[in-house]
Amino acid sequence: MTSHFSYQQAFSRNIGWVTHQEQNILRQKKVAIAGMGGVGGVHLLTLARLGIGAFHIADFDVFELANFNRQIGATMSSLGQPKTEVLAAMARDINPELHIDIFSDGVTEDNLSKFFTGVDLYVDGLDFFALSIRQATFLACSNLRIPAITVAPLGMGAALLNFLPGKMTFEEYFQFGDLPEEEKAQRFLLGLAPSSLHRDSLVDSSTLSLEEKRGPSTIIGGQLCAGIAAAEALKILLNRGKVFSAPYGVHFDAYSNKLAHTDGHNGISGSLQDGGSPST
Repeated sequence: MTSHFSYQQAFSRNIGWVTHQEQNILRQKKVAIAGMGGVGGVHLLTLARLGIGAFHIADFDVFELANFNRQIGATMSSLGQPKTEVLAAMARDINPELHIDIFSDGVTEDNLSKFFTGVDLYVDGLDFFALSIRQATFLACSNLRIPAITVAPLGMGAALLNFLPGKMTFEEYFQFGDLPEEEKAQRFLLGLAPSSLHRDSLVDSSTLSLEEKRGPSTIIGGQLCAGIAAAEALKILLNRGKVFSAPYGVHFDAYSNKLAHTDGHNGISGSLQDGGSPST
């Protein structure tokens, strides 16, 4: 065992799936992640193990017992501690050379410009119900021409949408506008997973209420999200491989072993016209 860190040695097992040159490119990239909870925290650690060299991370919350079932940073030793500080320490334990800027107030309308300064990619880790700031965050990405990934943990599966510069925007797809928060939640859920592959594995529907902003979760969905997002991030940052952009999406449900490719060519309005029910 040695206490001396070597980037080349630490990430040498990536070589083969990426070239030495590509690994060095990843080392120079900066990724922004808003939210360090169920998906954001594991996004950070997964991308750190991929060899990404710099991050902007944001969250205003602290860890509590209710986070234990799914949040990678939630442990007895982290109870009551800020999520950003805990996850930053975990990431630096993987790569002590990381450059991490922490936004301890979360992402806000006031700090979005700073949050995205010098960023090559945004990965969405916001709570499902943080809809208005998510809307503002993706608008900023569109205006700054920053590619953005959202992968939502739905039960024991994950639903992917990429929003790339010059393609359909988040707002064009979900059409949030100035709608009430509950209707935004309905549109977000339906737009992420119009195939509703996750529906049959929900054994107690009383645990889900968009109106009350609550729903069940599993570590299964979060871990799947991180792997999917990292694969998309690799393709985007290295400019290789096919990257599907909204309105095209993918939903994989591990419980049912089903995969659906979705095409919301008219955005959320198309799904609604096709008879989709956003409350399911």
